[in-house]
Amino acid sequence: MLLCLGWLGDGASVQAAAEPLQRFVFEKAEMGLPFRITLYAPDEAQAKASAEAAFARISALNAILSDYDSDSELSRLSRTSGTGATVPVSRDLWSVLAPAQALAERTDGAFDVTVGPFVHLWRRARRKQELPSAQMIAEARARVGYRHFRLNESARTAELLAPEMRLDLGAIAKGFAVDEALAVLRDRGLPHALIGGGGDMAAGEAPPGEEGWRVEVAALDLAGAPPAQVVLLKNSAIATSGDVFQRVEIGGKRYSHIVDPRTGQGLTDHGLVSVVAEKCITADSLATAISVLGQLAGLELADTTPGVAAHIVRKPGDQLETASSGRWEAVPKLPLP
Repeated sequence: MLLCLGWLGDGASVQAAAEPLQRFVFEKAEMGLPFRITLYAPDEAQAKASAEAAFARISALNAILSDYDSDSELSRLSRTSGTGATVPVSRDLWSVLAPAQALAERTDGAFDVTVGPFVHLWRRARRKQELPSAQMIAEARARVGYRHFRLNESARTAELLAPEMRLDLGAIAKGFAVDEALAVLRDRGLPHALIGGGGDMAAGEAPPGEEGWRVEVAALDLAGAPPAQVVLLKNSAIATSGDVFQRVEIGGKRYSHIVDPRTGQGLTDHGLVSVVAEKCITADSLATAISVLGQLAGLELADTTPGVAAHIVRKPGDQLETASSGRWEAVPKLPLP
C-alpha cells in the first residue's frame, strides 16, 4: 500500500513558467523494508502517479533479484548451479551481476555475490542464537567463490560451476533499485527527488532553492564516537553499511549481518562505513566491500574508484578508529541542527 505523507512544502520555488513546485513524500514497503520517496511536483496527481511508477519499478526488480523469492530470476539461476547450464539472463539481472563480479575480482573475493550459502548459515544463527559449526562453514565453503561464477558479456549468459551454489545480491540490489526508481522520476519530468531504502539513498537535482538534499550520516552507537554528520547530495548517492541495525549477539560476542565471503564468518568489528558515489549501486556494493576489507585496504579501494568518497568509524577491539578516504573532505557538509 502506497502511503502519501502529503504536501510538505514550505516555500515552493518558481519553475520556468512560474509554476510552483510542491514537496511530496511517499512511503511503501518493498524488498522487505520501507522505501521513502521525496519529490517536488506541480501537483499531487503527478506526484502520486510518478511515485507509484517508481515503486512499481522497485517491485519488478525485486521479482528478478530476490534470493528470498523462489520464483525470482536470481533463484532460478541459482538452481542451475553445477548442472553445466549456461543461462541467458535479463538485462536487469545482468546490470547487477556484471558490476558485482567486477568488484569481486577487484577485491579478490572480499565482495562476492556467491556468498549465499554463508549468508543462509548466519540467518539461521540469528534465528537459533547459535553459531554455525566449523563443519557447516566448511561444507558451505565448497559452494562459495566468485571463481565458480562465469559471465559471458557478449552472449549475456551466466554459469554457476559448483553444485548447490546460491547467489545473494543483498549488498548491491537495493542500490540498483534506488537508482532505477530515481530514473523513473527523471523520465517523468520530476528530477528534484530523493529516494531511500534501508541505508541506501539516491538524490536527483537539489530541492528548489537549495544547494542539495540534506542527508544524515548516522553515528556509531558507542559512547565517545564521533557525532552524526549531515552531507549535501545532488545527483549522487550514499550508502551506509554496518552492524548498528542488523546484528546478532551470541555468547557475549557481537556478529554483524555482513559475512566475509572469504572465511564464512560474520564480521565482529563494530562499525559503520558510509560511501558517496555517483550511483547508489556503486555506493551500496563498496560500503559492504570496505566493511569486509577493513580500514587500510578499504580506503585504498575507495581512493582508486573514480568519484567515490568513504568514511569509516569502527571499533575492532578496545580502540575506536575513524578514517576517511581522500575525497571525503570534499563532500559538502552542514552542521547538525
